[in-house]
Amino acid sequence: MAQTVTECLAAGTDSVTLINDVNGGSRNVEGMTQAEINEMVQRNVDHLEVILAYAPDASDASDDTPDIAGAASSKKTTHVAAIATGKAYIAAN
Repeated sequence: MAQTVTECLAAGTDSVTLINDVNGGSRNVEGMTQAEINEMVQRNVDHLEVILAYAPDASDASDDTPDIAGAASSKKTTHVAAIATGKAYIAAN
């Protein structure tokens, strides 16, 4: 059975939380270098960007990929904000 838009966005919740926690200083990053922290944040930004790009192949009528790219922006607000937060964090550090 294909995943729904909601289920796919839920799969990105951990990435949203990690990015926001690192940015807010509440994520335990003890023992990590700044480069390692930035790499971790970037991996999670990348993960969210992949999720937000999900869309069915218009030329394949049987493609049941959820259309996250075309979903209402209100469903993606926290994910989009976390991407911006992660990129700003990396740029500042």
